[in-house]
Amino acid sequence: MRVVEVTAYGGPEVLRMARRPEPVAGDVPGRVRVRLKAAGVNQADVRIRAGLYAGAVGELKPPFVLGTDFAGRLLDPVPGMAEGTRVAGYVNWYEELTGEGTYAEVAWVDPAWLAPIPDDVEFTVAASVPLASATAQQGLDRLALPPGSTLLVTGASAVVGRFAVQYAHAAGLRVVAVAHEGDESELKILGADHAVPRGAPEEVAARVREVAPEGVDGIFDGALFGGGSLPLLKDGGAFAAIAPDRIPVAERNIRVEVVRAHPDAARLKETLEKVAARELITRVADVMPLEEVAEAHRRAEAGHRPGRIVLLI
Repeated sequence: MRVVEVTAYGGPEVLRMARRPEPVAGDVPGRVRVRLKAAGVNQADVRIRAGLYAGAVGELKPPFVLGTDFAGRLLDPVPGMAEGTRVAGYVNWYEELTGEGTYAEVAWVDPAWLAPIPDDVEFTVAASVPLASATAQQGLDRLALPPGSTLLVTGASAVVGRFAVQYAHAAGLRVVAVAHEGDESELKILGADHAVPRGAPEEVAARVREVAPEGVDGIFDGALFGGGSLPLLKDGGAFAAIAPDRIPVAERNIRVEVVRAHPDAARLKETLEKVAARELITRVADVMPLEEVAEAHRRAEAGHRPGRIVLLI
């Protein structure tokens, strides 16, 4: 089968198409095979490839296969889902550390990671959802802000941030979203009470203070700003860090929550059903063939356009 390997830490040029034996049913106890149709390109993939997390992945060394989010068809039946069922989920790559990700034609997965894809949801759309929605939901769980609290969501135009805005609004939070210019109106429709455009840190801070002069109760750091946004938090506020190299040093009794999402099939099923019903909105920035993975990483690093880049397999 075709896979994309990280041949060494470095730029997008280290990504190479390769051939590996196709998995055989039953070879990995407790795992089933999914023939992939689409895989998401996450910022974590980009950062792992660049070597930013080399110290955190233990003994794992290139060559390895990146990729977490996926959508495809079951090759092996599981309870409640027959062979051929359209499924989505994500490989818990950072916890598993097997180096076997979803930039491949077939992947081994734990059945507990899988949710069926509704008929009205395309594979490419489904592949944009699993890790992003789990990160947003579990990040808000960790923040544990009561209804009426003010939450700042950075990176609100991207898929993780968009989910965070929508879930926060549903939880009764007052949402201030930092977004790409031009996205403000859409984010208000999705639930943001205020949307301010990106810019230099001091410009963003001034705009946030205009709508939250006393500061915010929590920050969901979808843009990986790290400690740069801490001055906007009230004393005793809460900060959700979603990247291991963007964890700020706590101050003023601020609670820093490190979010590493874990698969939750029941929540993913509910999310995909809401995507099908247009009750939740995701965003696919680009759909590119697997062979163009290096260009996909270049676009992801450059912030080509907000949303998930999806590889078509």
